[in-house]
Amino acid sequence: MIIRWLVNALSLLVTAALVPGVVLRGVIPSLVAAAVLGIVNALIRPILLLFSLPLNLVTLGLFTLVINALMLWLTSALVPGFIIRGFWAAFFGSIVLSVVSFVLSRLIH
Repeated sequence: MIIRWLVNALSLLVTAALVPGVVLRGVIPSLVAAAVLGIVNALIRPILLLFSLPLNLVTLGLFTLVINALMLWLTSALVPGFIIRGFWAAFFGSIVLSVVSFVLSRLIH
């Protein structure tokens, strides 16, 4: 669990370096944001996915990208030192975060 948390924190740092509009002001905000994002994804994301199920079906699952962006944006609102400037930064940031997290997880395991 700690390794996953550290991978997510590193993924956030890489995402902030790659995506304009995503700002992380240090390692500590990255660690806090990774923890908060995990909690937000565990508690709020399933509810939003359930309520958006019809829209997700119509868009063949692409609306999930919007949900992921909103979770990332919500996390930035809760964590000082983690800033996302606009929806599109959150949208592209969530895509980059998913890819980077996947790659880092594969490299570790």
